[in-house]
Amino acid sequence: MKDGLPGPVLPADLLLEVYREGIFPMADHREDAEVGWVDPERRGILPLDRFHVPRRLARTMRKSTFTVTVDRAFEQVISLCAEQVQDRPVTWINHAIEASYVALFKAGHAHSVEVWDGEELVGGLYGPSIGGAFFGESMFSRATDASKIALVHLVARLRVGGYRLLDTQFITAHLAQFGAVEISRAAYRRLLKPAVRAKADFYVLGGTGDVLAAGAVLQLTTQTS
Repeated sequence: MKDGLPGPVLPADLLLEVYREGIFPMADHREDAEVGWVDPERRGILPLDRFHVPRRLARTMRKSTFTVTVDRAFEQVISLCAEQVQDRPVTWINHAIEASYVALFKAGHAHSVEVWDGEELVGGLYGPSIGGAFFGESMFSRATDASKIALVHLVARLRVGGYRLLDTQFITAHLAQFGAVEISRAAYRRLLKPAVRAKADFYVLGGTGDVLAAGAVLQLTTQTS
């Protein structure tokens, strides 16, 4: 298979099965034709009951004219997450992974959060959802704080919807400021098992037809710092 051509789409059932086992797919780079499976010894999670919003970001969100939607532009979000840009010259989302998650979204098992500046998509994130577990795959930002606003909206939605687990895969400084922590593989799986069996509703705060102001969900998050 030539580089740059999409590989076989991973079946939705296979993706859901591996996520239930604590495994997720990655590629070495955008044009890689192969998909690898990752089961890290240390796992990043963002505890929903300990999530906190930095004070500067909270102030920004209250004043922001950005708006937020969900599941309105999934394909555009994952495409922008996969894009190779100056501060991220290598991306693990190859063409096969991109096509596979679009199919997973169309099957109702993945979601996106989008941040808009007028009609322009300036930030967002996406990930699979199984029961009461959400698996944050990637996020992007084309405007200051846009991906952070998407994350705050995601957490508010998960909390209200009865989710138990937000998996971030790995820890970054970007996530650590919100309270993300690293736990062992065994500890992660102890959290994962009941989470994927739990009942949760991603749409308690509204569906694809609803538009929220950037600061509308701040009262639903736990604390500022």
